[in-house]
Amino acid sequence: MKLLIKKARIVDPENPLNGQILDILVHEGRIEQTASSINAKADQILELPGLCASPGWVDVFSHFGEPGYEQKETIISGSRAALAGGYTDVFLIPNNKPVTHDKASVEYLKQQAANGAVDLHPIGAITKGTEGKELAELYDMHRSGARAFSDGTQSIQSAGLLLKALQYVKAVQATIIQLPDDRSIQPQGLMHEGIASTRMGLPGRPDISESIQSHRDIALNHYTESNLHLTGISSRATVETIRTGKKSQPGLSCSVTPYHLHFCDEDLAGYNTLLKTIPPVRTNEDRDVLKQAVADGTIDCLAAHHFPQENDRKICEFEQAAPGMIGLETAFAALRTALPEATLERLIEMMAINPRKIFGLLPSNLVLGSEACITLFQPDQEWLVEESSLHSRSKNTPFLGKKLMGRSIGTIRNGTFRHS
Repeated sequence: MKLLIKKARIVDPENPLNGQILDILVHEGRIEQTASSINAKADQILELPGLCASPGWVDVFSHFGEPGYEQKETIISGSRAALAGGYTDVFLIPNNKPVTHDKASVEYLKQQAANGAVDLHPIGAITKGTEGKELAELYDMHRSGARAFSDGTQSIQSAGLLLKALQYVKAVQATIIQLPDDRSIQPQGLMHEGIASTRMGLPGRPDISESIQSHRDIALNHYTESNLHLTGISSRATVETIRTGKKSQPGLSCSVTPYHLHFCDEDLAGYNTLLKTIPPVRTNEDRDVLKQAVADGTIDCLAAHHFPQENDRKICEFEQAAPGMIGLETAFAALRTALPEATLERLIEMMAINPRKIFGLLPSNLVLGSEACITLFQPDQEWLVEESSLHSRSKNTPFLGKKLMGRSIGTIRNGTFRHS
C-alpha cells in the first residue's frame, strides 16, 4: 500500500529536513521518498492546511484499567483514546488486578494489545503486588518485554528497596520510574497545602512530601549510577533538585503532566473534583517554574498521567472523590496551549524524541528507508473539548468546555494511516 502525505512541515529536531515543507511517500510501511513535490500514484493521499509530521508520540505513564478495572478503561478504549491524542506508543503502569508483577501478566498485556491502534509497553511492578515489601520478578518481566519498572501510583517508600531495584535494573539497562511522594507526610491531604486549602477548609499536602522523596531518590540514583525517571513533578523545589542532579547523573530524567502546566491550586476554588490529583496541582509560582523548566530542557518528557475514573467516583463530595483525570486525548493540546511561545521542535522533543531515548525504544526519525512511525497534527488548530468527542471510557477531565490549541490528525504505523 502506498500513502502520500502532501505539503507537511517536518518537525523532527534530529533530522536535517526539520522545518521543511515536503511531500512524504510511504510504501509498505517505510518512507520511500521525500521531496518538495511527489506525483506518484498512491492508494491514499493526505493533504490538510497547516499539516505537520513528526516522529510518533510516546506517553510514559498511563493506566488502562485492564485487567481488573475494565469499568474505568479497557485496552481497546484506552488505545482509541491514545490514537485520538496522536500517540503511537503508550507505557502502562502496573496498578491492575492482578498487578503486572510477573512474566505472565506482562505477556498478557502484550498479547491483548497485539495489532491494536497503538504499541503498548507494560511497565513491570518493582515490588510484588506493588506492596513495597519484596522485589518482583524484574528479570523475567524484562525478558517478556517490560522496558521500565515502577510501582505506579504506589511510590516506593523504602530507600533500601529502591536502592536494590536501581542496582538490579542496571544489568538489563532498564529504567525505574518513581512518582515522588513521601506518604508519611500529611497522607490525609486532599490538595496542595497553602492559602487556597486554608480558605477552602480542606486538609493540605505540602510540597515537601514530594521534594524530600525526590532528593532521596536522586541521591540513591547517584550512588548506584543507574537510570531513574521521576514523573509527575509539581514543585519548584523538585525542579531545582533535578536540575542539580542532572549535572552529574546522565541516567536521571523527569516528566511533567499537562495539567500541572495548566492549572494551580486556586482553580480548585469551586471544589472541582476533576482537579483532584496525585500529586496535587500547586501554586501559580510552582506552575511558572515548571513552564520555565520545560523551556530550558530540565524537564525531558510530557506524561499524560491518564487515570480514568467512573462518574460516581468524581460526582461526589471532594473528600470522597478518587484522584486523577484522563489525559491522552488532550495532552498535546494542553501543552501547546500552556506554552504558546515554545517551538514545535521543543514540544516534539518532549512528546517523541526524549521518551524513545530514555526508555530504549527504536528511534522514529523521518528519514528515507526508515519504518514509518509518524504522528500527523495541526499545531494551530483550535478545538473545543466536548464529552461526545472523547474516546476514553471515562470522561473525567477538567478540560471539558475549554478551547485548546493544537490537534492530532492521525498516525501512520505498520504501513497504515489511522485517523484520530
